[in-house]
Amino acid sequence: MALADPNILLSLRNLALAAKTTIDGFMTGANKSTIKGSGMEFSQYRSYMPGDDLRWMDWKMYARSDRYYIRESESETNISVRLLVDASASMEHRDGSFSKMEYARYLAASLAYLANMQGDAVGLYVMREDGIFSLAARQGFQNLNRLFYQLEQAGPAGKFTESVYYKDIYAGGRTRELLIFVTDMYQQDNEIYQLLDLLGALRHEIIVLHLMARNEMELNYPGYTTLEDLETGQTIKVDTAAVKKEYDTKLAAHLDGIKKELIGRHIDYRLMITDQPIDQALRDYLRARGRHR
Repeated sequence: MALADPNILLSLRNLALAAKTTIDGFMTGANKSTIKGSGMEFSQYRSYMPGDDLRWMDWKMYARSDRYYIRESESETNISVRLLVDASASMEHRDGSFSKMEYARYLAASLAYLANMQGDAVGLYVMREDGIFSLAARQGFQNLNRLFYQLEQAGPAGKFTESVYYKDIYAGGRTRELLIFVTDMYQQDNEIYQLLDLLGALRHEIIVLHLMARNEMELNYPGYTTLEDLETGQTIKVDTAAVKKEYDTKLAAHLDGIKKELIGRHIDYRLMITDQPIDQALRDYLRARGRHR
């Protein structure tokens, strides 16, 4: 069984249970890692064991070796993690039995659960057309349950948040945070780049997890089909076989452009296809977590 397979998560129907299942599986897999190589000092470390307090995990060692160790001589400095979730109508795009929004919920919930296990404060921004829902970053399972509830209620509807509402982010305080933005990067007038520029100006560290569906990547619709822009309602009829080559070329250029824009802003970027397990997103988070120590 694939770790955090989206179809398995969807069948659980409970966000808290799905997140716990994902993280339990992820940490069990981590425990199977073995120490390799020579010339490294392990005297002050031991291998992670299920049930260990993740606040004592050495994330710098993980970032260097891709292995999990408990530091027995130092305590971990907690950080503030903020999840940003795109709740615009384009996130309703479906491939098979689930949508980007459903995948985004499980992904964000799993990251929040993992951060909370480490003793980190976890908060949430839901990016809606009519404003930004904000949940302050706090520690504890009570706050985590509030976050799960808000994720379950989130969108998708309307367009991406208008820039006039970005001022609400300033009201959240100036504490430097690790921001994880789950989005399909669909924008009409660079509004997402404007948001990222604002977050960067506040000196937050940012990870963008860019969601796309397999049917978007491969345009694997048979024959003639009608495609709809979920945010504008515009439709177009296409012969997928006839336009496939041009589509692939333009898609590759589009994705390359997004990657270059984000790297130019010193933002960590990962393209995620919604039929893939989410363990890589968890690893990306842990590497960023290590940089905050």
